[in-house]
Amino acid sequence: MSAAAGAVLDTRNGQAARREHILDAAEACFVRNGFHRTTMQDLAREASMSPGNIYRYFDSKEAVVLGLAERDRERGAVLVEAMERAGDKRAVLMGVLARFFFEITREAAILRLDVWAEASRNPAIGAMVERGDEEGRTWLIAMFDTIKTSPECDPAALFDAVAPLMKGIIVSRALAPDYDAGPAVAQLQAMIDAGLAGALPLPHLDLETGR
Repeated sequence: MSAAAGAVLDTRNGQAARREHILDAAEACFVRNGFHRTTMQDLAREASMSPGNIYRYFDSKEAVVLGLAERDRERGAVLVEAMERAGDKRAVLMGVLARFFFEITREAAILRLDVWAEASRNPAIGAMVERGDEEGRTWLIAMFDTIKTSPECDPAALFDAVAPLMKGIIVSRALAPDYDAGPAVAQLQAMIDAGLAGALPLPHLDLETGR
């Protein structure tokens, strides 16, 4: 490697490290103060950087949140790839879900709730949340379709049944410092197994109204 190429690589690595440092500082600020109350100046103080340096990497709070979301997606992709090399697809799915819900910190859950709340007020954040939700939905439905054990399984209906429980685990983790996700994760896995086997309970149908 030439000296010039090495210098370019060092610069890129340094920029990536500073970007990660800013994202870590932003996560701490958002958890402590909330997204809405946190300013770019707050981020600069937390990161021990000048506001001008912060703006070299992110031009707005929305851009910072997008950066956090992209980092989460990259980490998730690495986790899925690693687990796919280690076992079958059902084991991968159950392992990813269990690991995520057991390992998510209270701080990360609080940040997720704050971003969801901001999505109702901020169109840019709302679009980001909607895009992330759709990516997760698409991945899970495809996975359900791949590993279903019965032709009676409806992957989209199964996702609709388990999605509220998954969000509920995050809410509970954020609100309760000593929350134990074990029972909810076990329930989630049982619901998925039932749905894959085509045994997911159907909504109650009123014979008079047909609804």
